[in-house]
Amino acid sequence: MTKQNKEAPPAGQAVSEPVLSAYQRALRDRLLAAPVVPPPAPWRPVFEYAYGVPVGGLLGIGFASHPASGRDLVMVISHDGHGLFDAVTGEKIARDRDPDPEDSTPDGVADLTCPGLGPIAGSRVHIAGLFGGGLHTKAEDGWTLEAVTPAWPNDRVLLSVDGGLPHSGPYGEQWWHIFHATYSELRAFGFSPSGETIAVATSSDLSLWTRHPARNNEDVARR
Repeated sequence: MTKQNKEAPPAGQAVSEPVLSAYQRALRDRLLAAPVVPPPAPWRPVFEYAYGVPVGGLLGIGFASHPASGRDLVMVISHDGHGLFDAVTGEKIARDRDPDPEDSTPDGVADLTCPGLGPIAGSRVHIAGLFGGGLHTKAEDGWTLEAVTPAWPNDRVLLSVDGGLPHSGPYGEQWWHIFHATYSELRAFGFSPSGETIAVATSSDLSLWTRHPARNNEDVARR
């Protein structure tokens, strides 16, 4: 006796999605209801504007350390070239508008790196973004970052101290919705290796937060 094969739906016919459980619906509703708020202390924004600094055609970002001060640096790869930002002040400290074609994007090498510039010239920086790769999503002292999409396709970046989803603790005390990608594609998000910087990059903007103490108002860049 032969087994009857289950017929596949005709081409073009939609396959019904599984129904969400009550638990899944409650979790989605909780995420949808959480408004965007600034990260709590000791985090502070590096840039003045809510969506950070505009970077048209952003492809990816990576972290490095300043060889003299040890401060976090953020390298940005875009269609317009390479840039390097101080992650404490937001100052753009180096720019290469015409990188060598073989190094203009990280996909040309197996480890997804691009050559450093400015104070980190001579090194290579791992880049996370459109071509793959990733940044740290946990800091050593318990801070956690994650991206969720309760209303596709707009990603939301969550910061927490409760270990991540399902975020059963009170909103605004143990977890925070810090970024909502409503008009650009999320490229990369994560902590610097030092854990002192949070970066969120979309196809059009770079947002940074730092817990490095501000010396004065100049440590929040107006760009």
